[in-house]
Amino acid sequence: MLTPSALFSVQGRTALVTGGATGLGRICAEALLGAGARVLIASRKAEACEQAAHELSALGPCEGFGGTVANEAGVAALVAETRRRTDVLHILVNNAGLTWGEPFETYPWKAWERVMGVNVAGLFSLTRDLAPMLFASANADRPSTIVNLGSVMGTATHAENAYAYSASKAAVHHLTRILAQEFAGRQVTVNAIAPGPFPTNMTRFAIGDEAGAARGAKTVPMGRLGREDDIAGAILFLTGRGGAYTTGAILPVDGGLGVAPPPSMFGGHE
Repeated sequence: MLTPSALFSVQGRTALVTGGATGLGRICAEALLGAGARVLIASRKAEACEQAAHELSALGPCEGFGGTVANEAGVAALVAETRRRTDVLHILVNNAGLTWGEPFETYPWKAWERVMGVNVAGLFSLTRDLAPMLFASANADRPSTIVNLGSVMGTATHAENAYAYSASKAAVHHLTRILAQEFAGRQVTVNAIAPGPFPTNMTRFAIGDEAGAARGAKTVPMGRLGREDDIAGAILFLTGRGGAYTTGAILPVDGGLGVAPPPSMFGGHE
């Protein structure tokens, strides 16, 4: 049926959202719960994650626990805890990530290690180890779903002093397409959401106050920062029946920032 409740429902589905206690991860978790899913959220701060899950449980079945993708041991523990809590997994939202800002002249080696480790190696390793659960839950009528959180910074050619973050998100976008090709025959879709500026803990340093928010909004062709419903709509499209035939997409949720034209080559014209 071509009704919104059918196209965007995730009723009866089980999802894992990494970094689900705050920011865009929490928005994804809330949207999935509201659309009928059972949602597991994991983040490196176990207590905060458990508290977030308690609050989100008002919407539906939600469990929170500590988990990190910053190293091999963390991924192994997160996979084991996920398997302990559920026998099935239909949706994996790879949201956990970090950034590091510093001028080019002093940008350190350890920034690359940390950011690429979490944003790329951790994302890949968790996906690899949970893939058997996703394959087992999938069928031609209703694929399982992986959604990676990329960024407009993965395509923009300005780093804003976050060199490793921008490069890591470009890698996430390309890895998304690679896995989409590999998993299509297993009935698992793999897509990425590429957000523009949203007010979160990660962006608080730049747009966390009124002046910064106004400045950030001016850079967006649509003239505003992202809102919760922008991300919620995207995640429900990609995980619901409406997105079951979409894989390998890098979905821009950026108010046109990713397609903003460069300055005119020949100047203005009257």
